[in-house]
Amino acid sequence: MSNRHALTFTARREHIDELGHVNNAVWLQWVQDIAVAHWDAVASAAHKAAYVWVVTRHEIDYRGNIGPGESVVAETFIPDAPSGARFDRRVDFTNGAGKIIVSARTTWALIDRATGRILRVPKDVAAPFMP
Repeated sequence: MSNRHALTFTARREHIDELGHVNNAVWLQWVQDIAVAHWDAVASAAHKAAYVWVVTRHEIDYRGNIGPGESVVAETFIPDAPSGARFDRRVDFTNGAGKIIVSARTTWALIDRATGRILRVPKDVAAPFMP
């Protein structure tokens, strides 16, 4: 189990805005994509069946961008233990030169699939994601 997960994203024509680089909404989609991929890779089948996550906050810092055909490596990790129902996640996007160009901190809340209610993150759900 690992509290870090990485994926590579490549900018396609439809990701590019009128300024010639990846649109902010695409970066946000990639943040969600890597978070879901991390959950799918690490969480147990029982936890995936019992729970679903919803975003309550996104905070994104843009320090650069990429254009069509360029790629970034996204790495996500859990910086701190959960607080009640909330679990923060970091995602850093690194360009080909090794520079972090976009960094996001997102807050997710755990929902019980059966009841639709927010609940405290159980220790056994959090444990595989902690360092």
